[in-house]
Amino acid sequence: MNPNPRQIKLLETVRARSSVTVEQLAEMLDVTLQTVRRDVQRLADEGLLARFHGGVRVPSSTIENLAYQQRETLNADGKARIARAVAAQVPNDCSLILNIGTTTEAIAKALLHHRGLRVITNNLNVATILSDNPACEVIVAGGSVRSRDRAIVGETTVDFIRQFKVDIAVIGISGIEADGSLRDFDLREVKVAQAIIAQAREVWLAADASKFNRAAMVQLADLSQIDCLFTDAPPPPPFPSLLESAQVRCVISGEAGEAV
Repeated sequence: MNPNPRQIKLLETVRARSSVTVEQLAEMLDVTLQTVRRDVQRLADEGLLARFHGGVRVPSSTIENLAYQQRETLNADGKARIARAVAAQVPNDCSLILNIGTTTEAIAKALLHHRGLRVITNNLNVATILSDNPACEVIVAGGSVRSRDRAIVGETTVDFIRQFKVDIAVIGISGIEADGSLRDFDLREVKVAQAIIAQAREVWLAADASKFNRAAMVQLADLSQIDCLFTDAPPPPPFPSLLESAQVRCVISGEAGEAV
């Protein structure tokens, strides 16, 4: 499914509060109980929410991500806006690393008309997309291919990434917690992402609004290790103060354009 703006706001509200009643959602979203119940049912059927008597909560697992097909369609419009904002700030004739994730795949699509890029990636989907750009050199990391999303991970991948020093690393993430930690689910994936951060002169984080206050098991990094955050909606508290304290530039991509 591709949730509509109301459903995306519903998801963001639940994730910000961990759990909420149907009545509270109806009041906060200014819609009827029937509308909320229909939205909740659809989102729960997709595994994006967990229902309990009278309310909903975020899915409880901190050890396993949503299925790739769910992530691919979840907030696809927001990810596309983020991708356009990132692409607008990537200069021609530079070196990049793009890591695993559906947001970085959207960014690859937005880079199809750039010239002179040298892109290193551990994401076979990114490599396939950018191979359609004849003005872009794509370098694919070695390692083990994770079949569910065509990610390349493992110690071989880490060693491969360490050979390079790039202008910009653009990374995705599964969750940003209220202490400013960036978290993901797979330790092998995290190890590769940590190597990517270490080998970049600038680190850009691309994360849609659903990633705020989302829990995951493995700490990847901290906001202080990021230079710029690209997202599709204003971050909820306490993230504005955390971003300011860490001196992270925040680019919010909206329907009408981008605002810093």
